[in-house]
Amino acid sequence: MKTRLSILKQPLVTLVNDHLIEYPTPTNLSYFWGFGSMAGICLLLQILTGVFLAMHYTPHVDLAFLSVEHIMRDVEGGWFLRYMHANGASMFFIVVYMHMFRGLYYGSYASPREFVWIVGVILFLLMIITAFIGYVLPWGQMSFWGATVITSLASAIPIVGDELTHWLWGGFSVDNATLNRFFSLHYLLPFLLVGISAVHIIALHQYGSNNPLGSLASVDKISFYPYFYVKDLVGWVAFALFFSFFVYFAPNLLGHPDNYIPANPMSTPAHIVPEWYFLPVYAILRSIPNKLGGVAAIGLVFVSLLALPFLNTSEIRSSSFRPIHKILFWFLGADCVLLGWIGCQPVEAPFVTIGQIASIFFFFYFLVCVPLLGRIEKAFITYKA
Repeated sequence: MKTRLSILKQPLVTLVNDHLIEYPTPTNLSYFWGFGSMAGICLLLQILTGVFLAMHYTPHVDLAFLSVEHIMRDVEGGWFLRYMHANGASMFFIVVYMHMFRGLYYGSYASPREFVWIVGVILFLLMIITAFIGYVLPWGQMSFWGATVITSLASAIPIVGDELTHWLWGGFSVDNATLNRFFSLHYLLPFLLVGISAVHIIALHQYGSNNPLGSLASVDKISFYPYFYVKDLVGWVAFALFFSFFVYFAPNLLGHPDNYIPANPMSTPAHIVPEWYFLPVYAILRSIPNKLGGVAAIGLVFVSLLALPFLNTSEIRSSSFRPIHKILFWFLGADCVLLGWIGCQPVEAPFVTIGQIASIFFFFYFLVCVPLLGRIEKAFITYKA
């Protein structure tokens, strides 16, 4: 008995017990609260498959594309590792987008969880950076030209733009030095994501999980294990089936066919597009005719997300009790889908105009609707009282 008690008092065991086993969980959590743990599984899968892929990948402009083909054709199970990793990035973003929109709907960013939301947005930004530099590594046509277009955006920054671009490239163009540093960063950043994810979980558990009612109840809670892990397990199995469909039956559905063409600096693709999970932000970038303005707009996207807890003026968290906000939320969701569609269309009328209108609404929601609606609700409640 004494030995068992001493084991339970060990710091690591206590940490796991407090945050994963006896963590007090609201009894009314729905399946939408399982996307956080699902994101953790996606991150773990990406790290594991990435480590094994790195054993066979060669970060050199003359050999990178061939090494990927070698993995696909000659390495035992290499096709499975490659498709798991490539489609795993898409699955990761699907899960994270669902997790973020659930947080937006139920007000998970509201006080006292401001820090939880801010850390989550930082995680999202690091995910985007990690996925982008990972997309460059196969060194296909879309990889090369995507890297050229996106990294050259840094040149729009006043004073330090050109120096920053040359530092990103490791020279005066996207070449071997660029590929090497991107490979190093792509290997390193996922482990940084693990550390920040731990901070995210600890910050969340400081005040407890939000729930569909949006209340900060200190009662009516049960331990996470063995009750809620079963509910999460249902989501994991459903997600595994969804993931497996893409790996086994449609492994290239979410990719671009031009990336199966070796990178050629002398041949520009007719239409350069990023991966689907970047398309909404890419559409906002393209909606601004000025290069610096486009970069500023991208920055404003993340500033708006980071500032959301402080822009919010509503005392009610859940949109279930905010009918106007519920309508605006679904408009925001539709707007993001529209931006994603615009991002993969040619830069011509009427797509440019539609993208500009959709971009305006995106910022209108965060910078105008969120702070103004809370004040309107307070005034209405005061009037009714």
